[in-house]
Amino acid sequence: MSTIRNPHNLTTLSGSFLFIILALFSLCCENSSKEVKEAKDIADWEGNLDYFRLEGDAIVAGNLTKEIPNNEFLCTERTYQDFEITLKAKLIGQGKNAGIQFWSERIPDHHEVIGFQCDIGSMDSRPIWGSLYDESRRRSFLAHGEADSVRQVLHPNDWNDFTIRGEGNRIQIWLNGYQTVDYIELDTTIVNEGLICLQIHSGPPAEAWYKDVRIREL
Repeated sequence: MSTIRNPHNLTTLSGSFLFIILALFSLCCENSSKEVKEAKDIADWEGNLDYFRLEGDAIVAGNLTKEIPNNEFLCTERTYQDFEITLKAKLIGQGKNAGIQFWSERIPDHHEVIGFQCDIGSMDSRPIWGSLYDESRRRSFLAHGEADSVRQVLHPNDWNDFTIRGEGNRIQIWLNGYQTVDYIELDTTIVNEGLICLQIHSGPPAEAWYKDVRIREL
């Protein structure tokens, strides 16, 4: 058994102080056990592997040689409720759209999924990096970051840091430290649990690169 040393030569800890230390240690271990590195191997995900591959430590969606006929999604095999995702992403090529799905489900016998998406890319002249979109349901943007602020923090054709948090009916998104979304879902019929997926959008040749994907349950 190790001895606790301190400058005052105390040889014992009070019961309450020891309880606090043990409680903090237990909490630390619990949070650590909930952190899952989901993107080490695409074998841990499911999707159309004609459009997803592993390159080094990154998952690459799409290609730079031919058009992408459908939206394609690489999804976790399990569902998540309250969560926090951190990851790095970049988008290169002619195509201008990709994203990270969450609280989503696959549409049976179809390439699409239905659920929320943290968008990546641009629409017309507006950057939609970090915007919140409702895929295959309301089919509309629910929230955007301020366009000029997004442009200032964005790293075009390079890695960008995302944090996506879903808790209860609240969705928050940060792009390179700038909060783009703080959204409250008021429709109580929409389920706040589902798959997490990486997307490449249909259209001109493009690659969405994702790495350091970590999913932590809250």
